[in-house]
Order: sequence, then structure tokens, then C-alpha cells
Amino acid sequence: MKNERVIPAVLVALASTASHAAPTGESTITLGESYVYSNSAGLQQTGSSVLTSVDVLGGDMLEDKNAMNSWELLGQMPGIQLTETRQGAESGKATFRAFNGEGYINGIKTLIDGVPSNVNSGNQRFIDMVFPLDLEYIEVVRGTNDPRYGLHNIGGNINFVTRQGGNYTDGRLTYGSFDFREVQLALGRESDNFAQNYFLARQDSNGYRDHDRSEKYVLGGKWFYTDDAGLFKLGLVTRLYHHEAEEAGFLTREELRASRTDSAAKNANDGDDRDMKQVAVHLDWQLRDDLAFSNKLYYNRYEDDRKVTFTSYPLGNAPRQRRQWDERQTGLLSSLTWQTSDWLTLDGGVNLEHQDNEYRRYRYAFDVPTDFSAPERIQNDDEYTLDNGGAYVQAVIEPIDSLKIIPAYRVDRFSGETHLPNGMDADLQDYGWIRQPKLSVVYSLTPDLNLYANWGRTFQILTGSSEPAYMTPGQAAFRPSINTGKEFGVKFRPLDGTEARVALWQQDATDEVANMPSTGTTVGLGKTRRRGIDMQVTSYINEQWTVWASHAIQEAKVVSAYTAGGQSLAGKEVFSTPRYISNLGMEYQPNRQWRFGLQARAQGDYYIDELNEQGKYGGFAVLDASVRYALSETASLDLQMKNLTDREYEYVWYDNFFWGGDDQPMFSPAPGRTAYLSMNLKI
Repeated sequence: MKNERVIPAVLVALASTASHAAPTGESTITLGESYVYSNSAGLQQTGSSVLTSVDVLGGDMLEDKNAMNSWELLGQMPGIQLTETRQGAESGKATFRAFNGEGYINGIKTLIDGVPSNVNSGNQRFIDMVFPLDLEYIEVVRGTNDPRYGLHNIGGNINFVTRQGGNYTDGRLTYGSFDFREVQLALGRESDNFAQNYFLARQDSNGYRDHDRSEKYVLGGKWFYTDDAGLFKLGLVTRLYHHEAEEAGFLTREELRASRTDSAAKNANDGDDRDMKQVAVHLDWQLRDDLAFSNKLYYNRYEDDRKVTFTSYPLGNAPRQRRQWDERQTGLLSSLTWQTSDWLTLDGGVNLEHQDNEYRRYRYAFDVPTDFSAPERIQNDDEYTLDNGGAYVQAVIEPIDSLKIIPAYRVDRFSGETHLPNGMDADLQDYGWIRQPKLSVVYSLTPDLNLYANWGRTFQILTGSSEPAYMTPGQAAFRPSINTGKEFGVKFRPLDGTEARVALWQQDATDEVANMPSTGTTVGLGKTRRRGIDMQVTSYINEQWTVWASHAIQEAKVVSAYTAGGQSLAGKEVFSTPRYISNLGMEYQPNRQWRFGLQARAQGDYYIDELNEQGKYGGFAVLDASVRYALSETASLDLQMKNLTDREYEYVWYDNFFWGGDDQPMFSPAPGRTAYLSMNLKI
């Protein structure tokens, strides 16, 4: 390959911490190895500096993992809460920093190859387009001091970076429990100035429960051109995704005790038909040795037709529903980086996004299946827009080799309107300019000991297709919820091949609102405080042994708020937030043929209601195991066992608005012990 260079992914990850100046220290921990292939010898990375708790999971820790859904891959990473709803295409979510995955407060920005990939509500549905064999690495940035992103970037962001360039032909064929079948094919070709990558995958499963079948397909293509000098790079990235899934439904306590695998008769017509598309043009241009220009122009399309039944209670508030989304996002991210001297780098950027969306929600009488064409009532038939303009500037200041100071400032502004079925038009809440100052510092006491601290502000605004996001008559005005976060951490190398990090953090929010646009449910949480301590270590003991461990202690409490009935919520924990998240893993490779792995994951129980009166649920501790045997240099077999001890656990939520007064917990059981056998080919 002409002018090819191979850059370890950890260096690329550190482009977000020290991409345009010599690094004096950093706070990133990397698990696994991966490589980015590039034929651009002079093109600089243009990510901004993020001196916070950053974790990178390499492609070798991802490519051979079996996962029904992409969010499950993040279970290997420290401090990640997995909310396993497992209702067809609405399968679950990954969150951190005490933001739960219920859908009320979507506090985590998700990206694919740096392209924003949240739907309007903030949910993470676009990441289902990415499969393990196509991933180069995953980067998780925690905290409030990253100025690159605004909307949904409340507690941090997750970037799924896919393979680009290189020459490879990789395939993976899997069969497993519940008639799970999956095929993945990844192809890369690079010659002279042109690189092309293709990906194809299909996955089918009958599911752990009755009425739980799932079929999904994904097709992707990437084409990149780089000039002879390696200073100019232009690329096109495309993805298509289709998913058809049945929904087994939530179970009452009595139904769960009777059978963990049954699906109630009420859910016989429930399911989802989902299509997603993503197209992005990438342009990176090294204008001068000290000046780099980066751009991403993207288009996202999300179409979803979901039929869902929450309750079998004939007089319930919402016996049967059909929800249809059609969202179109067009956006641009552009940044310019100027290395003015050895000690000062200036970085600034803008983003523009326009959303043109539709949301329809139909209700059916209890005895009428949702596949009938005539609903009993039209709850929503909304057409709405959302426009976001944002900009940031930051300076990377290195007065001495051991010190780095990064002040930053970001602003965002929003506008939009909705057209409701009654003919009414309404404008988006007027938040004005949302200002977000930030400051980060890292000091290297020694080459093996870095102290870092940061302070910053992020924000939450209301999303959805009608009130309260839009100002309908009688609707109260909302201010943006401002999150002020601070963190102090230490990263050190106690031994050769070992990295450890301890971080203390706190995040205070004003005017926080738990908002579920799909149901029109809004709960004011007022002032909240999230805080915790993250501890982790990764050790490459020798060529045979790798071990890693993490333990996150967290708390999310209401400081000042009241229920609709006037009851104080002060001191109550934010619902569905576990107090701890733990991870322990090891890999042992005695020789080139054999590799053995174990991973244990645990989450604590959580309250399921805002008053903390209904008890705690949802905790689990599971153990996964894997064995790989290399048949040759190009072929291998692996066996993976999930939930090896057959532990019974469930996702639990509190139904206090669908049951018409008969409020109760609802359960979605996780699978028991499962096994998967895969054939891997690398040509």
C-alpha cells in the first residue's frame, strides 16, 4: 500500500486528548488492540482535547463477541449500565454516570464514525446498524467537559468507530441457543490512493421467550480517496438496516412466577418493523503543517412501525397502541485546528442539524388487534422539525512539558415547530443561547503518574413531537436543564503492562425533566445530584495473561422537586439507577492455538418509582466464558457460554400509568444459560 502507515488505536483515541500537541499526560485506558490503516502520511487528527475518564475497547475484544444487539458489546467496559428491556427491536440501552436507560432522560450522545447517531428522543437505535466484525474500536468519553457535541451529550458520549482501509476478507458464521443464526462478512481493499470497505450481516433468532422471533439485515460500504501527499482525504460512508421482530411483552409478577418464557395472549400481535439508513461524506484536509480542516456531512433516516400492548387490564389507560416514527436528520460537523506554537493549539468547530420528523400513535380497544386498520383513537399525528446550531472553541495550552490546560466554551441554539392533528401549529420552547464553559487540566507528576481534573457544563432540552417540547396553548415555559460536572482523577502505571485509574466525580442539574416523548409522559425532577467514584485496572501480565477489573459506585438523588400532588421528592433516588456496576475479566492464551476467557458482570438493585416506595429490583451478577481454537492461520472455532451459572434476573419497571389505578411492577426476564458456536475465517 502506498505511503501506508499503521497507527495503534490508542494513539487515535488520544487524538481526542492530544492530537495537535505533544502529549504531556492523558487519562485514557485501552483494553485490547486494534489498528487504523491509513495511507495519509501527513493528515492530522482533528479531534478535540478531552481530559476526562476515557476508555477505548479495541477491535480484537469485539470482533468475536456474540451479541443480539450492539449495546451489549459495551458490557465489557467499565461503569456501563445495561438496561435490558428485550422487547423486540426495543431491546435495551447502554448508559453511564448514573443516567439510566429508561428513555426518560437520554443523557448519552452516540456516534458512528463521529457522526451523530441518536434519534430525536435521544435513544440509541442507530447503533444497531454496527456489528462486531465491522468495528475498529469503541471510545467512551465520560463527563461534562467535551465541547465537541451539544444535543444529548449530557453525561458523555460513545463513538463506535468502524474499520477503514486495509486489505482483508473476514467472515464469521454462528449458531447458538434458541436457533440463533448469524453470518457476518467484512471486506477491505486498499491500493495506491483508494480504499474501499464493505460489510454484510444477517441475524435470525427464535428468541428466549415465546413470540420473540427476530430477523435483521445490514449492508455497509465505505470509499475513501487520499492524495499522493496524504494531505487531503475524501470519503463516502453508507449503511442500510432492516429489522423485523416480535415482542413477547412484559409480565406481571404472577405471570413471571408461572413461566419465564411465556408470552401473554395480549401480546400476540405485538412487534416492530424498523428501517434505518445513514449516509455521510467525510473530508479531512491538512491545509498547512500547522492547520487542519475536518468535515462530516451526514443524513440519517429512521422509520419504525411498532405495535405494543402494555396491559391486559380491559379498563386500562392504553390497552393497545401502534406507534410510527419517520425521522430524517441532515447535519454538518466542521472543525478547524491551528497549532500556533509548540505550547498552544487552538481548536474550534460548528455543527448544524435539521430534523424533519413525523410521529403517529394510534390506540385500539382491548379486543381489537393492532393490525386492524381502524384505531379507536388517534393520540398523535404530528409533523415536527428541530433545528440545532452549535459552535465551540478551545485552547490547548502547555506552558511546561508536564502540564496541560484546556479552557473551552460551547454555545447551542434550538428552534422548530410542530403541526398537530387538530390543525394547531406550535413553536419549540425558546431556550435562547445555551452557554457551556469548560475547563480541563492534567499534570504529570512522573511519566507513570498523571493527575487530571475538569469542570464543565452540559444541558438537557425537551424533545418530542408536541407538548411540553413545543409551546401549545396553556403549556408552561421550560428552561434548559443545566448540568454542572466536576471530576478529579489519577491515572498511573503501578507495574509494567498495567494501567489503573481512580476518578471522583459529581454532576448537578437544574430543572431536570424525566420526559418520555413516545407516551407523552413528563415528570419534573427539579434539582438533581449525581456523584460517584470509578475504579479500574487493566493488566497485560505477560504474553499469556490479560486481566481487567472495574467497580463504579454511583448515586443519583433528587435535591429539590415535588410530585404533581405536591409531595416532596427531596432525598429520593432517581428511579432505575443502580448503586454499583462491577466488571471482572481475564484472558489466557497458552499458545497460538488456544485462548480462554472469563468475564463477570454485576449491577446493583434500583428503585423503580420516583417515591422509592415500591422496593428495589433489577440487580444481577452473571458469568460468561469463551474458548477459541485456531484450526490454521486463517480459520478458528470459538465456543461462547453466556450466563454460565444460569442466573435468573429481570429488567423491571413500574407501570403506574397504563393500568388505570392497579399499579404494579412489570418484568422482562433475561435469558438463562446460552451457548454459541462460531467459525471464523481471515483471508
